[in-house]
Amino acid sequence: MESAREEAAQATTLLEVIDWHVRRQPDRVQIVHLSEQSEQPITCRDLTEASERVAAGLQHRGLEAGQAVAIMLPTCPEYFPVYVGILRAGGIPVPIYPPAHLAQVEEHVRRHVGILCNAQAVLLVTIPEARAVAWLLRVHVPSLGKMVSAQELLQSRDSLTPVRVAAQDVAFIQYTSGSTGDPKGVVLTHANLLANIRAMGQAIGLRPDDVFVSWLPLYHDMGLIGAWLGTLYFGIPLVVMSPLAFLARPVRWLQAIQAYRGTLSAAPNFAYELCVKKIGDEELVGLDLSSWRLAFNGAEMVWPETLTRFGSRFAPYGFHPEALTPVYGLAECSVGLAFPPSGRGPLIDRVQRASFTHTGRAVPAVSGQASALSFVSCGRPLPGHELRIVDSSGRELDERQEGRVEFRGPSTTRGYFNNPRATSQLFREGWLDSGDRGYIAAGEVFLTGRVKDIIIRGGRNIYPHEVEEAVNKIPGVRKGCVVIFGSADQDSGTERLVILAETRERGQRERQRLREAINTAVVEVLGEPADQVVLAPPRTVLKTSSGKLRRSATRALFEAGLVGEHRRAGWWQVTSLAAGALIPQLQGWATRAADVVFAVWAWLVFCLVVPVVWLITIFTPRPSWAWAVGRVGARVILWLTGTPFTVSGLEHVRAVSLCAGGQSRQLPRRYGPGGGAARTV
Repeated sequence: MESAREEAAQATTLLEVIDWHVRRQPDRVQIVHLSEQSEQPITCRDLTEASERVAAGLQHRGLEAGQAVAIMLPTCPEYFPVYVGILRAGGIPVPIYPPAHLAQVEEHVRRHVGILCNAQAVLLVTIPEARAVAWLLRVHVPSLGKMVSAQELLQSRDSLTPVRVAAQDVAFIQYTSGSTGDPKGVVLTHANLLANIRAMGQAIGLRPDDVFVSWLPLYHDMGLIGAWLGTLYFGIPLVVMSPLAFLARPVRWLQAIQAYRGTLSAAPNFAYELCVKKIGDEELVGLDLSSWRLAFNGAEMVWPETLTRFGSRFAPYGFHPEALTPVYGLAECSVGLAFPPSGRGPLIDRVQRASFTHTGRAVPAVSGQASALSFVSCGRPLPGHELRIVDSSGRELDERQEGRVEFRGPSTTRGYFNNPRATSQLFREGWLDSGDRGYIAAGEVFLTGRVKDIIIRGGRNIYPHEVEEAVNKIPGVRKGCVVIFGSADQDSGTERLVILAETRERGQRERQRLREAINTAVVEVLGEPADQVVLAPPRTVLKTSSGKLRRSATRALFEAGLVGEHRRAGWWQVTSLAAGALIPQLQGWATRAADVVFAVWAWLVFCLVVPVVWLITIFTPRPSWAWAVGRVGARVILWLTGTPFTVSGLEHVRAVSLCAGGQSRQLPRRYGPGGGAARTV
């Protein structure tokens, strides 16, 4: 393993890493893809040969170096060679997620149109089942010339033209969960990804016998980089399954860890909570999780209660609670930024609520203090990376003082793709703004929330996570579908506290009871009620591709008055999008058809009039008569083709003289059609 690391450390691109593994161990199984019916192993040789066919197929379809290719594929065996094939062809992979629900297809299309326009994607790789959505995307994205399925690329028999790929070339554009109108594509180079992968491997003490088991989406950085590219680099197996398989039956994740003796796995906090709440005791009979040495928890806020509940629930099945490893990362730093010591277990800091919410000072709470706030440590920055806490003016703060989290290091992005305004706001004197808030204690970072999610009310900071957690426990509220946000109140000069919760309850009495229960829970947490409780139908709360709440987008929906409106049926959304796409196309086709008809008519008129004029002028005895015939012919052509003809500025032109036979004579002044002055030649 050490020699492998030393040799792989010389690689400057992901392609060099893959080629090195193929030369050294071509038949080593790198990926095991799990489906409900079977498993499919993929060796290093399989990956290389398939990716070369994909690259050749892309080049045959006109892909040039530096152009973006969108990947709209589910977790499937074809995803891996498609990603590598784009790199081999010199392209830039842009992963996007397929539509999960027909009822959300309109929001999906509008969001991804913004992404693909920003990326200037020229090709879209998808599955046959998603071609309808792909067509809708194509007609709205001017640069998107072609759609192709992964199978079509894998069946390519074209020859590959090698493309030189360098360390600073873009290896990945990860689009964050920004607004539709201002998509933020994080640009990551081969050098960024390799630096991050190497640092994470060093931080966790990766072993030769490690096995990574993952259900994380491959269109998200945690699944693509953290799970797949990391295991690819270090030469350890990745067992991967569909996110939909996990969501349908969470126990499948744990069963895969047992079956393949998985040692590493990762998931957002909600997945651990889902396992606690949704897996029945009868499904756990015979389960053995003793091989699981590091259970990473990241990509969203980590809840102390979730860590405690998961550790207690699965300890009887061999799980070691100290395996729970809260981590911190973000796309702007490739994927990972801070990791705790391996095997230590979670470190939870309890601080005084009043001091923290009013001054941002994280004063340790006394033992047994019921109102204390709890935050989880995400460890120290990765080797070669730095992290600091600053105030709004950029001044670095002392330990245990909350502020904005900034970072720098070799994994950091150079900016957002085709978005100079957002890029300029990202950097400050060489440091990158994470958009997160937190504090440092004993050298470890404790995250407290997103900057844009903090609610400032009456000089007090309100953190949405604990309120959402309390409301989620109320019967009748859809779990994981609650958001709290602040909405500006001009009358009071502060922010109104709004709770938006999804529910299936329809009766007026039941909904009133639910509102009262929600306000009671809010009072217990904050000591005061919400200004407004909004009960919304299912699928109102917007989420990212990885399942994180999109609070800002949901707030915008609320402020636009769209919450609670009846969501249009999926077929109607598709029809509306198709009509919106067809109308401009029909207009374009009509314009082109009219142009063709006019061109045919103009040529027909020309071919009929010009020969007649030419024959008459040949036999005309006087030049002046010939000029007259020519003028008549020209007027006929202009009239029949409806071509407007005007001449201006003749008053500035002096009489022109022609020399013929040694004599010169002045041309008469003539007038064109409609009485306008026309020049004669």
